[in-house]
Amino acid sequence: MSTLVIKQVKSANGTNGPQRDTLRSLGLRRIGSVVERPESPQLLGMVHAVRHLVVVEEKSDA
Repeated sequence: MSTLVIKQVKSANGTNGPQRDTLRSLGLRRIGSVVERPESPQLLGMVHAVRHLVVVEEKSDA
């Protein structure tokens, strides 16, 4: 199983409420914040909802 490294690169200003809630649920609070989460279908859906605000890298658990 792999881990996703998610970094917020754009501001949540001007986004709608559900997108701000998704960022908060991911653990992202401000531009430049980074979180690591295990890959799952639920997480991929959350990332897809805010894909224009974040950058995602895959980290192998070797």
